[in-house]
Amino acid sequence: MTSPLRHRLCPACGSDELTPFHHQGGVPTNSCLLLATEDEAKQFPTSEIRLALCERCGFMTNTSFDPSLAEYSGRYEETQAYSSRFVSFARSLAEGWVHRYDLVDKTVLEIGCGKGEFLVMMAEAGIGHGIGMDPGVHPERIEAMQDRLEWVPDLFIAGTSIHGADAIVCRHTLEHIGPVGEFLTAVRTAIGPALDTVVLFELPDTRRILKEVAFWDIYYEHCSYFTEGSLARLFERSGFEVLNLAHAFEGQYLLIEAKPVTGGRTPRVWPSDPVDDVKRDIEHFADVYGETVSRWVEELRARNRAGGTTVVWGASSKAVSFLAEVGDFVTAAVDVNPNKHGMFVAGTGHRIVAPQDLGEIAPDLVVVMNPIYREEIAQDLLRLDIDAELVSL
Repeated sequence: MTSPLRHRLCPACGSDELTPFHHQGGVPTNSCLLLATEDEAKQFPTSEIRLALCERCGFMTNTSFDPSLAEYSGRYEETQAYSSRFVSFARSLAEGWVHRYDLVDKTVLEIGCGKGEFLVMMAEAGIGHGIGMDPGVHPERIEAMQDRLEWVPDLFIAGTSIHGADAIVCRHTLEHIGPVGEFLTAVRTAIGPALDTVVLFELPDTRRILKEVAFWDIYYEHCSYFTEGSLARLFERSGFEVLNLAHAFEGQYLLIEAKPVTGGRTPRVWPSDPVDDVKRDIEHFADVYGETVSRWVEELRARNRAGGTTVVWGASSKAVSFLAEVGDFVTAAVDVNPNKHGMFVAGTGHRIVAPQDLGEIAPDLVVVMNPIYREEIAQDLLRLDIDAELVSL
């Protein structure tokens, strides 16, 4: 790829050693907005993804990312709280963090709290006070633990107060931020001398995406892509000591737990993946990407020509990316979130339906956007008496 880079320095470490490796055009600039009409969805703004690897720190970035094109507002619908499988995972994580870091009766600030469910879970696990920051939060949906929680419908920026928080939680937000080095430095500055403050982040693992050639996990809102190594190096460079670095949610997510250190103290280097290993994963992704897309296109086209009907289950970011490539052969997107029913998928304009609507559609094939939900979806299809083949990405 020879197109010029929008930014030429690595947003994580400042290096000028950015090497482009992947390009997609015509990508919807948002994946989780509620769009009321098919026309609005089909005419939704698009842009480009141009991924580049920092040869120095291993961080990957969309060099074409324009933050002004990404909307985070009240119509942003990202929650996974309608899945019992996800709720079980999130509740276990909340309880584990509260007890591991002695947060009972303490104050927790969650940056990018979404619809607030995780902060509610932390309150149920024992925190004394929770503050959720997110421009898309809907306090009116939250009933539990209101006496312990407050909501700030805004973004965290440099200079934002952390309100004396004993812990800062940030789940699936860092990957949406372009200048990740500046952001984490702002978090460290806000903490100041409070060295007992624990910092708890969760985000996607990019090496899994590369190894599985999961093109549906690459989308415009995710402008920053981390591996274990690049994540640990960013935290250490920003004034934190990494306490724990682990995979979660069947290897899909990275968890990093850290605490601030003083300027005069050098944090220990966390063992992590070398950049050369990441480069091999990138080579594999580049070699197999086109073949993977073509395989899905041919499989769904053949089924369509034979008179079959295909739907995808899951109408969020993965579906936006997947349908952008193979949407001509898919009838609708299914989602358990009632707030999405009757809405349309950005870019392709696919209608989002409730599981109960599948009787009318009578699909022959249901493509599961995330295999971790396969068993849950299989049970729903059984309950609805839908006889369809179930295939996971």
